[in-house]
Amino acid sequence: MIARRDFLLGTIASAVCSVRAGAGFAPDEDIRNILRDRVDRARQSLGIVASVFDPIGQKTVAHGHSGAANDRALDGDTVFEIGSITKVFTALLLAEMVTRGEVALDDPAAKFLPADVKMPARSGKQITLLDLATYSSGLPRVPDGIPADGDNPYAAYTVEQLYAFLSGHTLRFDPGTHYEYSNLGFGLLGHVLALRANMSYEDLVVSRICAPLGLADTRISLTSSMRERLAQGHLSNLKPASNWDIPTLAGAGALRSTANDLVKFMNATCMAGAGAPLRPAIGLLLQTRRPTNVPRWEVGLGWFVLSANKDEIVWKDGMTGGYGTFVGYSTSLRSGAVVLSNTANSVNDIGFNLANPANKLAQYPPEVTVDPAILAAYAGVYQLGPNFALTIRAEPERLFVRGTGQPEFELFAESENRFFMRMVDAQGTFLRDKDGKVDRLLWHQGGRYQYCPRTP
Repeated sequence: MIARRDFLLGTIASAVCSVRAGAGFAPDEDIRNILRDRVDRARQSLGIVASVFDPIGQKTVAHGHSGAANDRALDGDTVFEIGSITKVFTALLLAEMVTRGEVALDDPAAKFLPADVKMPARSGKQITLLDLATYSSGLPRVPDGIPADGDNPYAAYTVEQLYAFLSGHTLRFDPGTHYEYSNLGFGLLGHVLALRANMSYEDLVVSRICAPLGLADTRISLTSSMRERLAQGHLSNLKPASNWDIPTLAGAGALRSTANDLVKFMNATCMAGAGAPLRPAIGLLLQTRRPTNVPRWEVGLGWFVLSANKDEIVWKDGMTGGYGTFVGYSTSLRSGAVVLSNTANSVNDIGFNLANPANKLAQYPPEVTVDPAILAAYAGVYQLGPNFALTIRAEPERLFVRGTGQPEFELFAESENRFFMRMVDAQGTFLRDKDGKVDRLLWHQGGRYQYCPRTP
């Protein structure tokens, strides 16, 4: 959502087109060639819609198929699940409610919850709304009760389960001091804001954000028109996937939208002038920044900020069980991109590319074939952290990885024991003990190496 960096740390990758403010966009065919390579050659998606924009205008290029029963052509009005891009909408809701005086950034989240809910605290510090919005609450990525497997993992999670988890949870970090990506944190933030406004999260988003910005196709509940334009989601292996329902933690990743709506949203949040709708609230989103554990990354409220190539890219991505999405904006070039895929593989490198061509498209090594018996020996669970593990599953001639609370993705072999992912820039090397038994996995991502011992 809610998956990405979600696969673990996230991805930085990304370029080849020229998209510069005031200088026009890259030719359609250049953009289409990138999409064609991803869809037709790498088979990382069934269909992708990419929109580029700057202060002068917008263009949209699509390639592939929607996969829906009506086989509607992909375009800027095609509807996708946008997953964790929802978090920026939730952060903007918080900022909007701050400008109204309804909440304050330093308000404890507990202030708006029922009295019998015991919010976790540590070292005398309570979790504030700002902590939730900057991925630094100390809460884990997902709460207990979210199944690691399943077609629709958040659908059955209830408010009662959320309250019970919060009341019994012990924080590992002081609030406000440690970055940890948390769907739970943003789901809780959306829930708290909805309680404060005395309306549902969706009604709050529609009335406070979508209506002022003219976003008619950004909703959780699909209108009949949106349903007709909904692209079919697909797993990373291109098999059809179920749509996700996220009732309790909606603020973390429940929204659906289109490229055209998201370009409107990006124009409003990144390029609109002082008198534009929601401008005071939008100004709060990057006013506070906190560090992450990834080099060159900071977080604002909801947004991530990548500093590279003498530029800052303000961005967010998302992933559900069947969709991969990206929105981003170059502060130096004043150009941006929206990339929506109907398959659960990352499109971040395409988005970074189209926002600023100094970022390079991901390059993958040649694949090799590995004996199925060797692949079978790698199957198991490898512990990456106290609350996060990588589960490796083998099929004949194929290997898959799934992080705790995340969808499963395919690993591709570049040698007998070294594998890489295509959805993020990550690699894993399986290692053996002196007796030849596979006992650990060396995982490389975000510039860091980490040994992951195999659990019994």
